[in-house]
Amino acid sequence: MKMFKNSIALIAVLGLAVTSCGDDGGGTSTDELSATTVEQGDTTAETTDEATAEATDEATAEPIKLMTVTTLNANGPTYENIAITANLAADFINSNGGINGRLIEVEVCDEQFDPAIAAGCARQAVESGAVSVVGSFTYFAEAIVPVIAESDITWFGFCCSITPSELSNPYSFPLGNQPMYAVGEVKRAVEDGCENINAVIVDGGEAVFRPPMENAMKAYGREFGQVVLTPAVSQDFSADVARATNGADCVVTVMSETPYLTWNTAWAQAETDVKLYGIQGNLNAISAKGAEEATDGSIIAGMYPDIMTAPWDDYRAALDAAGIDQEANDFNSLGGMGTWAGYMAFAQIASGIEGEVTAQSFFEAANNTSNLDLGGMVPVLDFTQEWTDGIPGYNRLFNRSVVFSQLENGKVVPLDNEFVDVSDLALGVPQD
Repeated sequence: MKMFKNSIALIAVLGLAVTSCGDDGGGTSTDELSATTVEQGDTTAETTDEATAEATDEATAEPIKLMTVTTLNANGPTYENIAITANLAADFINSNGGINGRLIEVEVCDEQFDPAIAAGCARQAVESGAVSVVGSFTYFAEAIVPVIAESDITWFGFCCSITPSELSNPYSFPLGNQPMYAVGEVKRAVEDGCENINAVIVDGGEAVFRPPMENAMKAYGREFGQVVLTPAVSQDFSADVARATNGADCVVTVMSETPYLTWNTAWAQAETDVKLYGIQGNLNAISAKGAEEATDGSIIAGMYPDIMTAPWDDYRAALDAAGIDQEANDFNSLGGMGTWAGYMAFAQIASGIEGEVTAQSFFEAANNTSNLDLGGMVPVLDFTQEWTDGIPGYNRLFNRSVVFSQLENGKVVPLDNEFVDVSDLALGVPQD
């Protein structure tokens, strides 16, 4: 990855130099240019010197430093797809001119599923002069966001808000809709005709996910039969599956990919007819492997349209060009697509900054962005309007729309790519 990144960066620098000193499309030959130089004398020489100086400045400008934080080495869930995507996104941006002629440089900080190390990532972002921490995911954002915010560094473009700071700190700019996709599960289950719905929520996520899910049930005049809390790491889930399916015809679930692996094994062993609902990037082809028949028809609520759709053409091309093993890691996922979207959003906003791109200038630009349009990766977002009339403490949740897909023979297939706003349901209000 490093060799690939350096090669693309070099191409980008050369491309910038050629663009700065190139012709205007008129096809001027070398001889014609020489003749013109003689005729124009000192004026042309000065112009050429200025162009050369401009190209040199662009080629030698300090890179814009960014950081992505995630878990790479740990006994719990790991997210190599985030690290891979962060580097690919940087390569893509750099090969397309960078940010107004400046390249971006990415440091991926592995927090090793340790809050102390996560806090170290935050300090490193400050010390290294990072402009923003982009497209990250960690369970320990609470150890990061308040620290970087003191230096005007944004926690930007991430998929998944699971801590109070991510949902409320003014330096937090999520693109994803978490926890709204769990509300989407409830919506779909009710609309599918489910009468008795139980919920399964990963331990530690209850405070974020459970209130809006229960509000959605209230909006339909319902209550969960029971809510089962499961560990964040894999184990034998046979007893949990038995509890979750007891008295239910549908089960809505919130857990990460690795626990889903053993959950789906227990689900298959239970030979249940209960319908399973899960979340994008976690209930997927990887976690359904070996339980394809048992999970067939399971509904997935998500934040991002399927990776095979048009908004992700460049992402798919980048993965293919780099020869990335797309079987080992799921890139049709919150981590994969979320990180790519985060970097594309950063580039779009930063490219509009007049003057130096710094942590402070980027924060101000992001805070004044009212029409972030990523071509369908997420709904058009307005960072100037907090969700002040929403769930208390969730005011930074700018995206509250979901999309749906399902498992067919172990493969994820989009049902549609229409974003459905579930804001009202999350508040317990019936949706029009």
